[in-house]
Amino acid sequence: MQTLHASSPDDYASAVAAHPRLLVDFYKDNCPGCTMLDMSLRKFAAQPDAQGLVLLKVKLEQVGEEFFRGLGLRQTPTLAVFREGAEVARLPGFQSPVQVAAAVGAHL
Repeated sequence: MQTLHASSPDDYASAVAAHPRLLVDFYKDNCPGCTMLDMSLRKFAAQPDAQGLVLLKVKLEQVGEEFFRGLGLRQTPTLAVFREGAEVARLPGFQSPVQVAAAVGAHL
């Protein structure tokens, strides 16, 4: 699984448009759940289901709280699943590697 980082709303929009199978990790610093989700994503990345997926990390402190609110995000971490540029699932809060794999299997 390839990992990218969005440093602006334009980076986010470009990644969503460019990658047909995309996971987006919306996170912030000093967030225990975000740290735990990051560990889950690393474990998931080692699984065969992660082949061909792109993970886009979007940090609240970098892209801005207004951008997060504009997307309807209410908490960090939130993991969003995109297929062909459309959001098909949103998973708020910590997700285990099994939950991430289940979401990928169901939606991608």
